[in-house]
Amino acid sequence: MGFLTLLKVASMPILQVLIISLLGAFMATEYLKLLPPDARRSLNTIVFVAFTPSLVFASLAKTVRLEDIISWWFMPVNIGITFVVGAVFGWIAVKIVKPEPHIKGLIVAMCSSGNLGNILLIVVPAICKENGSPFGDKEVCTRVGLSYVSFSMALGAFYIWTYTYNLIRNAGSEYKAMLVAEESSSPSLKEPNKDLEADHKSLLLNNGSDIPSQIKSESAKDNKAAALWGQILATLNQIRQEILAPPVIAAILGLIFGAVTWLRNLLIGENAPLRVIDDSIKLLGDGTIPCITLILGGNLTQGLRKARLRTVMVIAVIGVRYIILPAVGIVVVKTASHFGFLPSDPLYQFVLMIQFVVPPAMNIEECSVLFLWTYLVATLALTGWSTVFMWILS
Repeated sequence: MGFLTLLKVASMPILQVLIISLLGAFMATEYLKLLPPDARRSLNTIVFVAFTPSLVFASLAKTVRLEDIISWWFMPVNIGITFVVGAVFGWIAVKIVKPEPHIKGLIVAMCSSGNLGNILLIVVPAICKENGSPFGDKEVCTRVGLSYVSFSMALGAFYIWTYTYNLIRNAGSEYKAMLVAEESSSPSLKEPNKDLEADHKSLLLNNGSDIPSQIKSESAKDNKAAALWGQILATLNQIRQEILAPPVIAAILGLIFGAVTWLRNLLIGENAPLRVIDDSIKLLGDGTIPCITLILGGNLTQGLRKARLRTVMVIAVIGVRYIILPAVGIVVVKTASHFGFLPSDPLYQFVLMIQFVVPPAMNIEECSVLFLWTYLVATLALTGWSTVFMWILS
């Protein structure tokens, strides 16, 4: 299949996303005020609780079989590689550009954590529906592609809340420590309270000079142990919350219903006794992609505020996410295919490759300008690399 034909197939879905995102951005402006931050948060909650779980469950329950689940074993490994490689090159980028201490963790997180759910939900089905798509029948491609993407979403959420969450939390702790240091360096706080009503806070301002060194040492050890235990509990709690998140529960239920024949026959098929439930779930799922695209466009407007990051930091993240990672992805997927680790389905391999080129997963106010630029560049990167991936696989 010709390269230009594949370029057209790859560019049409991106243009669709761009048009709907621009509509979402326009709706979020002060002129219309239809999608202010509060409205976006409410709509995002509805998508998270109702629309996305419905789409995920319907896709997995209809197409996945037990043998499929077993044959997809490489996908969690592939996602893990995207996080590890992104983190390594993000760390190198941090060493080169030397950002502020509280920004370092955010840059590493942006380089390593891709949007493995919403963006793929938009792009993969749209490519399947294009004339000239190299992945065969449109309906089959869309159905199977949504299954791959749903599985990717559940796995990506687990990685984000176990790895990326810790990076963001540490960056937040460093930022708070920096603010405390700045406040303590102000003239009004340099001198401790020396009056008769001085309390434990005054003693802390004196750096605890009246506390015996042995007591301070034991207290420091206790504080470190308590802090470490608190971090472990917080991480476990986040994992528990993520496992109980509606899209993840929907993915688990979808895999179970897809793998167990008698459960699938209850919902799926013309003669299924409970097919009205499946039809209702599909109806809810159809609202997912338009809503998340509008929300994405509205969120991008946050990056129009005054930039807090140096340009070199934005360039570093874009270089890692859209140049280094996709090239690594081609090598990883082709190597895994060569050794027989992957199913023969080219769509599956395409999804594995495109997991290396998706934009960052998080939108943090401190890095809103970085979020804006990475998603703007993603329109070109996704188009170009999708074309290359399809050309390699066709």
